Amino acid sequence: MVSGRVYQVAATIASSFGSFAMGLLYVWPSYTTSLLTSNTTTILSAPMTSTEESLVGSLPSLGAMVGTAVVGPLIEIFGRKLGGVAVSLPFVLSWALIAVSKTSILILAARFISGIAGGAYLVLGPMFISEVAEDSIRGALSSATITFYGLGALMSYLLGWFFGYNTIIWINLAVGVMCAGLLMSVPESPVFLMKKNREEDARLSMSLYRGVPPTSMVVQEEISKIKQQISPAVELTTINEKAEEAEKEKLTSEDIKDDPPAKVSAIKTLFKSSASRRGFLVVTTVISMQVLMGIVPVQVYAKHVFKQADPSQADLYSVFFAVVMVSGSFVTGAIADKAGRRILLITSSTLVAVCMASLGALLQTKAGPPLVTVAMILMYCFCFMCGAGSIPYVLLAEVFSPEVQACASMIIVEWVWFLNFLILVVFSWLNNLIGIHGTFYIFAVSSIINAVLSYIIVPETKGLSTKEIQDVLRKGK
Repeated sequence: MVSGRVYQVAATIASSFGSFAMGLLYVWPSYTTSLLTSNTTTILSAPMTSTEESLVGSLPSLGAMVGTAVVGPLIEIFGRKLGGVAVSLPFVLSWALIAVSKTSILILAARFISGIAGGAYLVLGPMFISEVAEDSIRGALSSATITFYGLGALMSYLLGWFFGYNTIIWINLAVGVMCAGLLMSVPESPVFLMKKNREEDARLSMSLYRGVPPTSMVVQEEISKIKQQISPAVELTTINEKAEEAEKEKLTSEDIKDDPPAKVSAIKTLFKSSASRRGFLVVTTVISMQVLMGIVPVQVYAKHVFKQADPSQADLYSVFFAVVMVSGSFVTGAIADKAGRRILLITSSTLVAVCMASLGALLQTKAGPPLVTVAMILMYCFCFMCGAGSIPYVLLAEVFSPEVQACASMIIVEWVWFLNFLILVVFSWLNNLIGIHGTFYIFAVSSIINAVLSYIIVPETKGLSTKEIQDVLRKGK
């Protein structure tokens, strides 16, 4: 029988490949806007205005907010596979539109549409992975979402360096088709199958993901855990109230059966359950601070940032930037299940603060040679991806019970995409107001705040099962 971990890795790749496509499209403006805004452009009938140029970079974030809102119901009704295939279609449609576009309006519309798929995958990936991964490798697999995003950014920089406008579009369109194909090649999530009362199918799926026969004790235990997790067990009453209810039950005739408990909605469970509530606070905090540490604008406008340091090698440094981003996320995947989530968050955020403050000083004073500034940008990227950039998505995948996972992920990821849009819009304005060095000082302050908050509120979840994580959150430790 094929090893269960092979299927777990395959599901991780399939559910994270949309992040690869998102990395491709997010970086596209870095090397394309100069073609679209040129007065001699042959791509468009008229060059883009400065406002349209900024929207090319930021509109995918608005589209992602729509994708985040629709993906939850889709994957709860149709499953992780078919729902994922449906949300892959905007990738294909958007690049097909860009291929035939001769006006800036169509390109802007396509960028918005492409963001719908990217936002959906940021919810789908961590959820699917958390539902099929073993506890011992969950951290490594959960970091794949951000790793694939980095790989997509790397490929995009390379495509911009070596290929022409039309070739890049067709490659992106092919990647969108691959997103759907990969999802159709893996078994459906056993959690989804159990929610649909398809227990036999869930056993078969779990047997593949664990590499054991469907009748084995391993599968029996996993299915039992899922049953407990998806049942509406929420601490909506106090211990004293429960004790009083127990006494009343003793006085009730044994042959009289109580009505079955009413099913509690996911949104109500999320905010009534102390464990879910604290998990929501933790993940929302660290993922918000991650955005405010500046990686999105630095990445989208990497070429511009490197031109500030060394105009002659901007393309080469942009590729190095993506390589370092991927390397850092690989490091997180390798050590997240050994070092722990909390220590990586704190250490990474502290090092990012040092890098951002140093980078701001270098750009403000022009004290060092361009190569030192470039090295500091690359160091910032590596330190960010070694914890602060990846761990929030690991936590997103593991701190929520299955009954609230989709709802919590949707709300949090909606917020993330709004912050991404906001910071991309504000980035250019801040650079004009206080200079790019001043913007980097703000990112440094955000990094310090993230380190402090991570020390105060983030629990250690390394190696814990979903139930154990819920117990830790409930106790507030």
